[in-house]
Amino acid sequence: MSNRLLLLTFVFSSCISFAQINAESEKKVSENQTLTIKKQLNSVFTTENITIDGKIDESIWKSAEIATDFISFEPDNGNPIPQNKKTEVRIVYNNDAIYIAATMYDDEPNKILKEFAQRDNFGAADFFGIFINGFNDGQQDFRFIVTAANTQNDCQASESEGEDYSWDAIWNSKTTVTDFGWVAEIKIPYAALRFSPEKKQIWGINFMREVRRDRQKYTWNFVDAKLGTFIQQAGTLQGIENIKTPTRLFFLPYSSYYLNANKENKTKGTLKGGLDIKYGINDAFTLDMALIPDFGQTAVDQKILNLGPFEQQFNENRSFFTEGTDLFNKGGLVYSRRIGGRPTGEIVTNANEEIIKQPSSVGLLNALKISGRTKNGLGIGVLNAVTEVTVARIRNNTNGIVRGQVVEPLTNYNVLVFDQRFNKNSSVSLINTNVTRNGGFRDGNVTGLIWDLNTKANTFNLQGNYKLSVVNEVDIEKTKYGSNGYLEFNKTSGKYRFGLGADLFTKKYDNNDLGINFQTNFFSTYGNASYRILNPNKHFNRFNININSYNEFQIETGKPQFSNININLNIGSKKNNAYGMNINSNSIETYDYYEPRVDGRYFIQPQRIGFGGYYSSNYNNKFAYDIESNFSWADQKGRNAINLTLSPRYRKNDKISFVFRYNYSRNRNNKGFATKINTDNNDLTPDDIIIANRNIISFTNTLTAKYSVNSDMNFNLSAIHYWSYSENKDFLLLEENGRFSPYLGTVDNLNQDFSTWNLDISYTWWFVPGSQLSILYRNNSFNELSNINKNYTENYTNLIRNEVLNQTFSISLKYFIDYNQAKNWF
Repeated sequence: MSNRLLLLTFVFSSCISFAQINAESEKKVSENQTLTIKKQLNSVFTTENITIDGKIDESIWKSAEIATDFISFEPDNGNPIPQNKKTEVRIVYNNDAIYIAATMYDDEPNKILKEFAQRDNFGAADFFGIFINGFNDGQQDFRFIVTAANTQNDCQASESEGEDYSWDAIWNSKTTVTDFGWVAEIKIPYAALRFSPEKKQIWGINFMREVRRDRQKYTWNFVDAKLGTFIQQAGTLQGIENIKTPTRLFFLPYSSYYLNANKENKTKGTLKGGLDIKYGINDAFTLDMALIPDFGQTAVDQKILNLGPFEQQFNENRSFFTEGTDLFNKGGLVYSRRIGGRPTGEIVTNANEEIIKQPSSVGLLNALKISGRTKNGLGIGVLNAVTEVTVARIRNNTNGIVRGQVVEPLTNYNVLVFDQRFNKNSSVSLINTNVTRNGGFRDGNVTGLIWDLNTKANTFNLQGNYKLSVVNEVDIEKTKYGSNGYLEFNKTSGKYRFGLGADLFTKKYDNNDLGINFQTNFFSTYGNASYRILNPNKHFNRFNININSYNEFQIETGKPQFSNININLNIGSKKNNAYGMNINSNSIETYDYYEPRVDGRYFIQPQRIGFGGYYSSNYNNKFAYDIESNFSWADQKGRNAINLTLSPRYRKNDKISFVFRYNYSRNRNNKGFATKINTDNNDLTPDDIIIANRNIISFTNTLTAKYSVNSDMNFNLSAIHYWSYSENKDFLLLEENGRFSPYLGTVDNLNQDFSTWNLDISYTWWFVPGSQLSILYRNNSFNELSNINKNYTENYTNLIRNEVLNQTFSISLKYFIDYNQAKNWF
């Protein structure tokens, strides 16, 4: 309880101090009238039928108001766009959508870069973007970006979370390269936006253009790089009035056919089908539902040799759990891979029994999301998912009887979020996650309060959270309560910036039913300071140097369990190459309470120093490359590490490109947990903790290639070979004081050799907006051994033999149906 009281007192006093800083900031703003002037653009209503063909030859465009006079954003900031790169934008609207016509002048149109790429991949191409904030609250944009090759990119963006390109809207565009530059014509349905129900709409809006060959970006409304915000510095769009938006009801039925084969199973075909539904409750709130979801074509998890005490964290590749989830990401409480992940129950076997079916995942029955924001800035989100009962099969080898054991019951996952925005740059959020499992399985509940406060001038930021977890076991006496919180203060504007913060995790804090957290029972303090140039100088386009310090202490003993200070330098050259270096140091011995895998035990990590650097050549060149290397040395005999990455890339033309990436890492004389041994064969005697002195070697080779027929049709190849092995040289006994001594007993062979292979060859075709045909061939395999074979060729050959490959061929068709069009069919 004392830890919670200390944290709350710290939060309260910091908020009072921040209020005083904000008062001074408001006074400064009122005295200083040099803040960015917001431009205004007026849209006009049209009844004319507009064809999205990149010609902008409809008569309404001649009477539409023009947004022009763009200003440089980066790397140059604050200068007018050259006259030979003049940009003009017009907007009109009807009851279905807004329409944008953008003309990008260029006196050298033959030099306009226009590489074709897959959706949400810019490639080497010029682009034009429209950034819309339907609530004009300065906090979130819906961004629609189209390249000169007509490749669409779209994302949701906020100051706190950045850009989220997993969000995909349904919109239409067409670009044309002309003898005076290039033209983009865009239609954005209201269904792709969120805005208040006011009769007269006032939206925040900005436009961005990049001239790729110069790597120079321009915005319509000036975005001052000195300020720590982008969205707030938008202009406004007015003139949209009394629109009668159509019913926002969309269906996305899909059907997939899978053909699977491997050595143990005959070739088997499976037909699947399902339906996604999106319904606009009003212009601000949307319901998304996934009925009988199918995620068979999502990217494969790249597993690694994991020798540490914590689970490997995987990316979320399922579109339902990545699209439009900004509200649910508040506080970092949701790790959606828990939904449909590995079963949480343990399999218990009796004598003479063996497991014949061990499920590795849980089936998802259905899922829904409701999210939106009121006109007063209150965001509300609900996410709910239900997973099915999952059963393991166990056979009695004496009588042959097979029994089932539930390893995951029927489970409900729920997330509820309230997020109040105010002052056009601040927010306070309340989030609750709840996991309820049927029967004798544990339940989990976490509630969090999150705040992100900025001064009116956007010069200072105070952010933090406080979270309380409750885990209910079957035995009520085992119910545990834990808490976590942090507080951070930052200067967010100008050339010189800094930040200070602290966080606290109590021992029983546990959000792992729907979240992910590795370490508890510690508090930490951290800080940073940085310097950057805001405009190019005669030597650099970009220059940034920062220093960071982080110190972590075990709560009960106060012993340092991690300490690091690092300096990082990042530079962009006048030729648009990037390079940098870093130096980092762990200057004191620290106490690792996690690696021994026994509560209360620790081993001492030595002092360490390291340095590294990187170079990335300009991707505008047909041939470019990246190189990065890092080295470190520990204050233990022969203990060091190296990591090297090489990645050449070649763009043959606007349709064909290749990228190869090679990574090599070596940790020599690394010390880590090996096993526990009870030498007395007595349960009352603590086990000896055995530490391995080992060499860890890893290789990763990745090849990606693409052939784009056009902006809507792509062929892609991705091949990954990963190999890592851990070779134990000798074993050590962990003493009570955290030091090591030679272990004289016998230890089994605990070497590990782990390798994986995955090949994806895919074809995708967006044949109409929102509708997609995709064909995928995939083969993959893995190998896990205790005997190490250091021959790289044999390792690779063993993985791609036909008898070990799992092979899948699949065809998936998704078709977007707009209710307003479908009702006319009948």
